Amino acid sequence: MTGASRPRYTSARDSRAKVGIGQVLAQLRPEFPDISTSKIRFLEAEGLIEPARSQSGYRRFAAADVERLRYILTAQRDEYLPLRVIRERLAAMDRARAERGEPGTGHAEPGGYPSRPEPASMTRRELIASAAADDEIVAELEDYGLIRRGRLYGQDALAVTRAAVSLREFGVQPRHLRAVKAAAERETSLVEQVVAPLARQRGGREPAVRTAGQIAALIAQLHATLVETGLAEAGLAAEFHAAGSYLPLGRGLPSDGEGLRSASGR
Repeated sequence: MTGASRPRYTSARDSRAKVGIGQVLAQLRPEFPDISTSKIRFLEAEGLIEPARSQSGYRRFAAADVERLRYILTAQRDEYLPLRVIRERLAAMDRARAERGEPGTGHAEPGGYPSRPEPASMTRRELIASAAADDEIVAELEDYGLIRRGRLYGQDALAVTRAAVSLREFGVQPRHLRAVKAAAERETSLVEQVVAPLARQRGGREPAVRTAGQIAALIAQLHATLVETGLAEAGLAAEFHAAGSYLPLGRGLPSDGEGLRSASGR
């Protein structure tokens, strides 16, 4: 554990209400096949999770602990976020909850995983606050079609904004993400073409939706592999830390001041 953090011990009654590390692995492995006991211990050592301990010293995980782990693993897998950024996000969510006067999750504060999911829709101000963004980057994302301009914004807009905020730290500006959007649109078109015959069949909507999700997941996996292969061929190979953090071995992207050149040379 980091800092002055110490294990929290549970009573026998609390132990029955919590699960062991093996059960946590069983819950998370269908979604995160690479999860392991050593990774959970690493995240605990880094102070991102703080499971309770039984009187015999075994880790005991409440439902909130499992959801906290799921949030961390999703942020690493889908956004390639370093633990530092994930820790900052969790702390920001805790501060926002405290300001709203919402109760804690049973974890030592700060750092507890938020007990309530983020709203399905939010105002522009709420979007900026939730993504730790600013009005300028949101406006640019709207201008380049990466999020839709409107009175309310959904979870997709929040995910895009958060990714853009993190990428900006490496000098990647919203205008550079047009190529990513174009690639996503082409992949979406491909999936639609493949499942169109199935969707036209009677009662085929649910099978079409399920098939589309499976194809999209495979395309996303292929896309990630091709990008990693391309980086390796360019001498910018990367490795994953034992905890899943993305650690580039080659030269990083330009600083915020330099930025990247867009396809038009601007």
